[in-house]
Amino acid sequence: MISVLPGLLSIALYLLASGLLMMRLSRGSGSGTQRLDQPILIALTAILVHAFILYPEVITPHGLNLGFVYAASLIALTSAVLLAVSALFQPVGNLGIALFPVAAATIGLTLAWPGGHLLTDSSWQLELHILCSLLAYSILGLAVLQSILLSIQDRHLRNRQPGGFIRALPPLAVMESLLFQMIATGFALLTLALVTGILFLEDIFAQQLVHKTTLSIIAWIVFGILLWGRWRFGWRGRTALRWTIGGFIFLMFAYFGSKFVLELVLTG
Repeated sequence: MISVLPGLLSIALYLLASGLLMMRLSRGSGSGTQRLDQPILIALTAILVHAFILYPEVITPHGLNLGFVYAASLIALTSAVLLAVSALFQPVGNLGIALFPVAAATIGLTLAWPGGHLLTDSSWQLELHILCSLLAYSILGLAVLQSILLSIQDRHLRNRQPGGFIRALPPLAVMESLLFQMIATGFALLTLALVTGILFLEDIFAQQLVHKTTLSIIAWIVFGILLWGRWRFGWRGRTALRWTIGGFIFLMFAYFGSKFVLELVLTG
């Protein structure tokens, strides 16, 4: 079980970082790029504590512990790392307003329900598949947040309301470019996850995994159509938002749907 005090410290730091980002955005102040500002520094400290307490719970002497709450916390941690590092080079720091509280919530879940699901026979092939899956989930999750922020920005500009926090955001074209960079990267990683699963996992279409595989393939198709629509028809705005959220929902049901039922509902 995760230590309570370090867990609470990480939660507090995540929430502080999110609060500072929210205050800055509400004032219409830009986050800036190419520099390590205070909210991101605080978030990085939260990430380090999060990783320190989560590592021994996931990487155990008996195998990988990928129970529902630990898997959720690991994906949130990975997303937070990717966001914090990306914020050094791209104007994406404001996504932490939503992401950091989610990461804090997953720590709270591990404190409340420290269940486990050990993979005792993990091989490097399985670990590669898991790594690609985690990175794909994390980046596509960030893409969802980016698409929501982009949709809000687009609506304000269409209604001729460019004031307030909208002034702190990068230009619409930059926001769209960042969104589709995230989607393209996540799509590539999801492709690798599916390929490694098909090549290395003998039972990927077994009865207990067929729904997970099917939903993951559907999500892959959704994101593929979105990227094609962007290239062929210039899809953007609400269209991009709907397809991004739709694909991510399929992806989350693929992984977390079965784990939630098997680990928390049927065993609870």
